[in-house]
Amino acid sequence: MKEYMLHIRNVGDGKAGMSPEQHLEFVKGCEDYIGILKKVNRLIAAQPLIREGKVISKQKGDWVETPVNAANEIQVGYYHIRAESLEDAITIAKGNPEFEYVAGATIEVRPIKMKEEKTEFVYPK
Repeated sequence: MKEYMLHIRNVGDGKAGMSPEQHLEFVKGCEDYIGILKKVNRLIAAQPLIREGKVISKQKGDWVETPVNAANEIQVGYYHIRAESLEDAITIAKGNPEFEYVAGATIEVRPIKMKEEKTEFVYPK
């Protein structure tokens, strides 16, 4: 099986308009989704991300730090999963409750590089 990263993104605070009851339903939906992935041995890790932090870059030799802008599209969590193929990983991503509860949610599905072909360096887990 191969490994994939699912990057969960929202535009702005996609959950801001939820009632406390809806938010609790969403959280429980995520817990159920995680439980299913664990049961079938597809989940390696999953965590939400707090909507603050810094974006760092290096420009002309100087470090630049800018605050994460939560009003823009922002990564709100991730799932590190096992899947047979990219298509299988996409099918798993489509079952994420984010799509049911958050308008404009997106999930970027990307294969994880496990090893460098030329040097045979194996990335640690």
